[in-house]
Amino acid sequence: MTAEPAGRKAGIMHPARLPPKAKRISDSRLWSSFNYAFAGILYATRTQRNMRVHLAAAALALFFTLYLRLERAYVAVVVIVIALVLALELINTAIEAVVDLMTVAHHPLAKVAKDASAAAVLVASMAALIVGYLAFYEGITRAGAQVSVAVASVPRNLVVVVIALVGIATIFAKALAGGRGSPLQGGAVSGHAALAFAGATLIALLNRTLVVGLLAYFLALLVSQSRVEGGIHSVREVVYGGVLGLVVSGTVFLLCQA
Repeated sequence: MTAEPAGRKAGIMHPARLPPKAKRISDSRLWSSFNYAFAGILYATRTQRNMRVHLAAAALALFFTLYLRLERAYVAVVVIVIALVLALELINTAIEAVVDLMTVAHHPLAKVAKDASAAAVLVASMAALIVGYLAFYEGITRAGAQVSVAVASVPRNLVVVVIALVGIATIFAKALAGGRGSPLQGGAVSGHAALAFAGATLIALLNRTLVVGLLAYFLALLVSQSRVEGGIHSVREVVYGGVLGLVVSGTVFLLCQA
């Protein structure tokens, strides 16, 4: 039985093998900073169960802000709370990694550092539950009266929420699949294809014009084809991304129209 590579055990993605003329993310200082940040998100998602729970809860919360037609002020508060909880979970992961790096044997202060960082996440999560109760209670009690008059506001909110949901689903897919590539370049699922097909699906469903829908999917295919032609993704990885974007956007749209 072959041993699992050390990088995979540590949750580290290996750089994709690109053609000689292809430009890497690491060649740009700006894009490298984004790449490192997404690498941290993927690492936490892959190694921390709480991060996966928080992301799943965030996806559900965002969906219900759309389904219940919450007002923009409530949606903004929910988004801020979600960002706060996820940011604290990332800080907690960083603190645990640094403590593990600096301590060889068990030390009481190391336990204090880990317990305190975990407590910060717990406090933020409890606050998120309270904010969620207040925001969604308002939406649930007013949903019956709002649904008939809120259809016109659905497209604007739908696009934002679907893009966020596709992004979360892509993070989950990349984190769980692991393998080659970096967070923004390569990987088991093409995030570009997922977002492109999600956008094309929304355009087709909201516009309901055959020509516009075909043009949107044609552009999504061009985006996907460019990822394959550039050697960044395989055809299978692009197909996975396209299906992911199409399924998530179509499902959310149908549920909100029900």
